[in-house]
Amino acid sequence: MRKKKAAQKPPRDLSRPGKQYPGVRGKVVDWAEHVFEEGMLYVRVRFADKTELCWTLQTAHVLRESDLSDWKTGDCKQLKVYAENESDWE
Repeated sequence: MRKKKAAQKPPRDLSRPGKQYPGVRGKVVDWAEHVFEEGMLYVRVRFADKTELCWTLQTAHVLRESDLSDWKTGDCKQLKVYAENESDWE
């Protein structure tokens, strides 16, 4: 009887990192936190030299489309579009 080989995870591609933050590389992290305030999420990384990197995140709902469709024949026939790409962002 043969043992099944464990599925191998695909290697992570670290050659193309996301957004870079010049001036942060090599700093020593003192602490990190996240906090929700006034509908936003703040993620803070405080360094030993008393500098801080902070992300302020906010989300919004976007109504991509609101429509009326006819399905009587089994196919979708769009009759009317009421709204497109509406959001609560100013």
